[in-house]
Amino acid sequence: MKIKLTSVYVDDQEKALRFYTEVLGFTKKADFSNGPFRWLTVASPEEPDGTELQLAPDNPAAKAYREAIFQQGQPAVMFFTDDVKADHERIKARGAEFTMPPTEVTGSTIAQLHDTCGNLVQITQLARW
Repeated sequence: MKIKLTSVYVDDQEKALRFYTEVLGFTKKADFSNGPFRWLTVASPEEPDGTELQLAPDNPAAKAYREAIFQQGQPAVMFFTDDVKADHERIKARGAEFTMPPTEVTGSTIAQLHDTCGNLVQITQLARW
């Protein structure tokens, strides 16, 4: 088995697409509509055929969950990098609002930011022992 898709619920798919592509640097993978439904995914340019992230539209249950974990300061999605400080500077220069700059924690260095669509995003660099 493989993980090929995971989802993050967003309050505005178009705004989410701009953030995840123009700010974070992901690539749009799929984008098609059927009536009011829009299937929208992004992927890492480093792994274009790897796991996709669906930018899923809110529904009442998802919105309640998204808002609750946001209020708790819990990231809705986590990405991994080899250089969190460089990514922090690159993403900050593109206008992102960080709630936590690169911070060393047990086993990693993490940074957190708003995705402009109701979620916290965490960027993680694992420690190399």
